[in-house]
Amino acid sequence: MKLKVMTYNIHKGFSTGGMKYILRTIKEALSTTAADIVLLQEVVGQHHDHDNKDWPTESQFEFLADQLWSHYSYAKNAIFSKFHYGNAILSRYPILQEKHTVISTNRFEQRGLLHCEVEIPEINQKIHLYNVHLDLLKRGRRLQFKKIVSQIQSDVKEKERFIMGGDFNDWTGELNQMFIQQMGLEEAHTKFHNRPAKSFPSFFPMLTLDRVYSRNMNILNCKPLIGKPWHKLSDHIPLMVEYAL
Repeated sequence: MKLKVMTYNIHKGFSTGGMKYILRTIKEALSTTAADIVLLQEVVGQHHDHDNKDWPTESQFEFLADQLWSHYSYAKNAIFSKFHYGNAILSRYPILQEKHTVISTNRFEQRGLLHCEVEIPEINQKIHLYNVHLDLLKRGRRLQFKKIVSQIQSDVKEKERFIMGGDFNDWTGELNQMFIQQMGLEEAHTKFHNRPAKSFPSFFPMLTLDRVYSRNMNILNCKPLIGKPWHKLSDHIPLMVEYAL
């Protein structure tokens, strides 16, 4: 049995330059991927004041999940007077439990770590999923690394299956080595290509911001979804990882 996991920063549903609201187009693109689990960042959970007729009446994560991913979880990170946004996990498999941990390090960047435990009925196995969005500054990311390590050690037993994806904003690659060497994790793209995937900006990917890490998982393949239609959607491109169970 195979498991397809995607991570994607959807830029609140706006196009690469932030000028056009294209959530419906993003939904159409996601529906073609056959992903079993989707880790989304910058998802608007609620918006009280917008004049765009294409804005869905439900939350963005419910709109994207629709009938493809019948189980989902959302945690708001950034909260404003008229709207909030954060991380979401869409899953074809039942979510047994969920937890959100605040990992903010400053008042300008509200960040969180969303943890869900899903059950794969076909193999009677559970998998821990983490969805994360880290700071832009190196100092903040180092502090968040310590918080993430502490949280995972508390939640996940040594032999349990574990996947963590998201927007790590780690353009220097420092955290990548820390996760691999200090936590014993495998980063999917690094395993096959010796470095994380270039995922930002979507129209000409140069920076390696988006990652998928795992432990006790058999990685079969990893690829960034470059080109049409992804290069004109969010400012990030998605990363797709396939596992054997």
